[in-house]
Amino acid sequence: MKAGLPQSRGAALAQGMREMLPGVPAIGAWSLVTGVAMAKSTLTFGQAVGMSLIAYAGAAQLAALPLLAAGAPMAVTILSALMVNLRFVIYSASLAPSLRHLPWRERLGLGYLVSDLGFVFYMRREPALRNDPMRKWYFAGLGLVVFIVWHSASLIGLYAASAIPEKWGLDFIGTLVLLVLLVPTLAARPTQVGAAVAGTLSLVLHGLPFKLGVVAAIIAGIAAAVAAEHRLGVRV
Repeated sequence: MKAGLPQSRGAALAQGMREMLPGVPAIGAWSLVTGVAMAKSTLTFGQAVGMSLIAYAGAAQLAALPLLAAGAPMAVTILSALMVNLRFVIYSASLAPSLRHLPWRERLGLGYLVSDLGFVFYMRREPALRNDPMRKWYFAGLGLVVFIVWHSASLIGLYAASAIPEKWGLDFIGTLVLLVLLVPTLAARPTQVGAAVAGTLSLVLHGLPFKLGVVAAIIAGIAAAVAAEHRLGVRV
């Protein structure tokens, strides 16, 4: 793969879109599962579409649905969804050195397009793209594929929920594909520490109400990763 990007907006955008294509099966599977879950929840069709467009985050949406169904306080539901998505704060901090030069309106638009796989795919090439003038278009191309596939599959899930057998196990398939794509990003030691701590605690605290175990696991995982990075940085 060439280190640089094509020096035209359209070509850089198209390259980002092409490079995101391997992630389409995972994105589609997760979004389909999220759409089906929303269709079978207490949300109306309009509310489900609005939630998908505003939240635009499968894990947060799935975490919020049982809380809404259980009649949990709205503050608890919103806080749980925000905590599940706390990783996007880390993503944004990592992307800032590469994109902070852009006007705030452009950063706001690109911020909406930030996704797990978009972040992973971009950061693989970020050191080589740090000074490339076309990098925002490449990032936008990655994000547009995720945006289009996510909302399309979510609508399919909403419309076809009753026709999709639960035995298909789409959530399990999506998890496997995501793992295949995300595991290579765990090469850095702090990331490994954070993932191990978060994964372990999420299992240990699985029984807590209102998904509080997930919230605690995310906070602990981020704290562990930051501590590991600081310690390793001091050693260097």
